[in-house]
Amino acid sequence: MSRPRIVGLTGSIGMGKSTVAAMFDRAGVPVFDADAEVRAMQGPGGSLVPAIEAAFPGATGPEGVLRDELGQRVFGDAAALARLEAIVHPAVAARRQDFLRGNANAPLVVFDIPLLFEKGGNAAVDAVVVVSAPPEVQRARVLARPGMTADKFARILALQTPDAEKRERADHVIDTGAALAETEAAVRDLAARLAMG
Repeated sequence: MSRPRIVGLTGSIGMGKSTVAAMFDRAGVPVFDADAEVRAMQGPGGSLVPAIEAAFPGATGPEGVLRDELGQRVFGDAAALARLEAIVHPAVAARRQDFLRGNANAPLVVFDIPLLFEKGGNAAVDAVVVVSAPPEVQRARVLARPGMTADKFARILALQTPDAEKRERADHVIDTGAALAETEAAVRDLAARLAMG
């Protein structure tokens, strides 16, 4: 059975990956957003809430998973993080397979995966697109987020593959340090080229 060409879209925090994913979507390319799927499955009535509550009692409520509470429990605790990933990752993989089946006739699909290199997901895609911007642009974007601090930003960066290495390993790089119209034009051009094979 033929399947679409799969593009893995990734980029470090604050690089504009969500913006670029939306641009692929506007260009007519189906996009699977791993983070959005996790949020839905961890939200009110979400399918993962009971398993997460069983593994981390008190980490959920009527609104679903209490992200800050759960984050405090797993951040810096490798065993706790592994327990959480063992719940979340198989569920996301199943949703991804459903997405692929639903878009079997598309020439191209995008998997929006923040930790593509960190989790070895690059081996499961046909091409990797990395979203990148100059470090000062990235820093300004991230520090403008509510509740973000320079220390928290540094801790997140330490867990991610460095931007320079991501760019080196990418098949294609989208520069989000340029004007939005330029970035969108670059995405449309790349989508058309990738859809051709």
